[in-house]
Amino acid sequence: MKIFHSPRYEADIGDHIMPIRKFAMVRAAIEAEGLPVTLLEPARVTDEDLLRVHTRTYLDAIRTGEPRELAQSQKFPWSPELAEAVRWTNGGTVDGLSAALEDGVAGNLASGFHHSHSEHGEGFCTFNGLIVAMERMRAEGRLRRGLVLDMDLHYGNGTASLLASRPDFFQLSIYGNWYKKNLAYRDVASERAPDTENAWSIPVPNGAGRDQYLEILADSLPRAIDRARPELLLYQAGADPYKEDPYSPLDLDHDALRARDTYVFEQCKARGIPVLWVLAGGYTKDTRKVVEVHLNTARAAVAVFG
Repeated sequence: MKIFHSPRYEADIGDHIMPIRKFAMVRAAIEAEGLPVTLLEPARVTDEDLLRVHTRTYLDAIRTGEPRELAQSQKFPWSPELAEAVRWTNGGTVDGLSAALEDGVAGNLASGFHHSHSEHGEGFCTFNGLIVAMERMRAEGRLRRGLVLDMDLHYGNGTASLLASRPDFFQLSIYGNWYKKNLAYRDVASERAPDTENAWSIPVPNGAGRDQYLEILADSLPRAIDRARPELLLYQAGADPYKEDPYSPLDLDHDALRARDTYVFEQCKARGIPVLWVLAGGYTKDTRKVVEVHLNTARAAVAVFG
């Protein structure tokens, strides 16, 4: 299994709740455990790739830092180093998707950046690598229909907005926080994201534990696959549903999240659907616990696909 990572994924964002160093920590944990995978450095994503999804005005803002409000719309302090880092993280998703189509499974040790919209960023997400990668594969004639399974704690609002003009791409978002106008909302019982024709919203009730969470997944994922008929699945394996995460109202431990990952990979293997898994979320103060969630995703992929 090919897994993509580069030291260039990181930039100095100061004392920030997003532990950007976790990308390298997950790689180090994979290497220390000796998982039978191949770690590769991706290519940097190009303007051509990004402009299929994002506006030129937004790309210019990220490149130059001006206007600063737009350049920092994802809630990171702008710097030239950050502008470069997001090129590499999104390049990893593009190359990872290509590898998944070739090999059946691949990983990228960076997030999918599901809050990013066409013309601005949100929620620590600059460019939406999920849609950027699928559009690249479509441009190459390698993909017609794709499904994003988003199991970050937060609803994938940016992806949903981008899917409005892409009827052959789909999203199933199973979430414990709604996300709207750059803010997270914990109470999914009173207000939730609406369903659209190709973006399906499944809120997880506050306090849900392992059994309820896995039951929701087992009920909704097969139906989404049947409806989307995807040629490939992009899996956002979120670490922030973990019970100690400051944003999480869910009661999910490491074993529950590894069971989630295992089920997703088993479904893909059984149905012959190539899968790219990426990291997502994870703000527990002890970053080692975040790394453990992500390491378990890699372990589950290896266990299922060999």
